Amino acid sequence: MPVEPPPTRWELPTVNADCDDLVGLGADLEPGTLLAAYRCGLFPMPVDRLFGRSSLAWWSPDPRGVLPFNALRITRSLRQACKRFEIRVDTAFDAVVEACADPSRPGAWITDEIRTAYGRLHRLGWAHSVEAWTPDGRLAGGLYGVAIGGLFAGESMFHARERWGRDASKVALVALVEMLKADGAAGRLLDVQWGTPHLRRLGVVEISREEYLSRLRAALRLDLPAVFGHTPRSAHSSGPSAGIRRESSA
Repeated sequence: MPVEPPPTRWELPTVNADCDDLVGLGADLEPGTLLAAYRCGLFPMPVDRLFGRSSLAWWSPDPRGVLPFNALRITRSLRQACKRFEIRVDTAFDAVVEACADPSRPGAWITDEIRTAYGRLHRLGWAHSVEAWTPDGRLAGGLYGVAIGGLFAGESMFHARERWGRDASKVALVALVEMLKADGAAGRLLDVQWGTPHLRRLGVVEISREEYLSRLRAALRLDLPAVFGHTPRSAHSSGPSAGIRRESSA
């Protein structure tokens, strides 16, 4: 089970109907701060400020992008793609985040500080990767996010640019939905932050901030899905897929 870190030392901004998408600047990326933010509907994403310096920003989009499990669109070609990959969970978390952080990708926003912070969350059992691997052992694509109770907050996804990586990120998303559904879908919440055109084609819908926060409160009362509940403990300081493989417990 995840290890609860020390609480944040910051007072996070209160989110209400009058807030813009960007609700605050500053604070830190300590595990306790990140978990407190997700629990109140916030997530971090740096913004560029004066002189090219990056500032830590906290966001709560209105409307918010979520993926209802029964709305996921699986085309015939995607269903065929699911048969080409093996799904693994948490076997290559750092590699997935590194691929998502590739600075050559359009809209790249994942800084070294973000990578380090989510690596800490992963080692405490809160951040997870879902990976699509080729039969010959190549990481073709995947996604990562934060799981708290019945919330899975998706952060980013990627696929290899080579032909063999085609659709791998979508396959990882299909697998994630299957895992969440298999553990009881009622009340669980798959948050994707913004409803981009690409995500809307996969079935993502947008809901109001008020509705999102209501669903979030309900989701946080649920148990963690079993697939994410067996991460090795770490001490802290001040469907279509063929199978699922996890990292071994320490």
